Amino acid sequence: MDTTKNIYIEEQEITTMHPKKFNVWLFIVSIIMLFAALTSGYIVRQGDILKEWLVFDLPSLFYWSTVVILLSSVTMHWAYIAAKKNEIGQVKTGLIVTLALGVVFLVMQIQGWGQLVDAGVFFAGDKSNPAGSFIYVISGLHAFHIVAGLVFVAVTLIRAMNSKVHSKSTNTISMCMTFWHFLDLLWVYLFFFFMFFKDGLN
Repeated sequence: MDTTKNIYIEEQEITTMHPKKFNVWLFIVSIIMLFAALTSGYIVRQGDILKEWLVFDLPSLFYWSTVVILLSSVTMHWAYIAAKKNEIGQVKTGLIVTLALGVVFLVMQIQGWGQLVDAGVFFAGDKSNPAGSFIYVISGLHAFHIVAGLVFVAVTLIRAMNSKVHSKSTNTISMCMTFWHFLDLLWVYLFFFFMFFKDGLN
């Protein structure tokens, strides 16, 4: 009887998602819906004013920031694997590097907006165009979520430094990794979306 009960408890632990993990996934779904709406709006607006749609090259720093954010996914995953192996020193190093790369990504995004301004692409005003406005809004909202991701990484790092992240306690770093990977993939999607749709579909 006890054996059957233990098997049932183990199966329940496997099939039941941690409430906090569920919240993370719920947040991710809401972000997906937000950016799906924005990119759909981009395509519809572009179709409405195709002749007046401003065509411009993406800032060179957007290319480099894409490389940086992909590298940050590698270091984030390294930290997670190290946690599962109970290699706490590597966990801390991986999280610190991820945090640094995330900050570098944000700085490069801001500088990329500066390159847009230099190229005559403005967010608002008489010289603005919906094409430029969409780029600023979409990339700006992504940057805002990156800030949220950095806060999550920082909290995970603090927990690791307090010996609360290890092989028997990986929930926090697992959730952090999931959210960070999602933000990285979201930027890659947005980057290629801008590349593909900047000239229209004709």
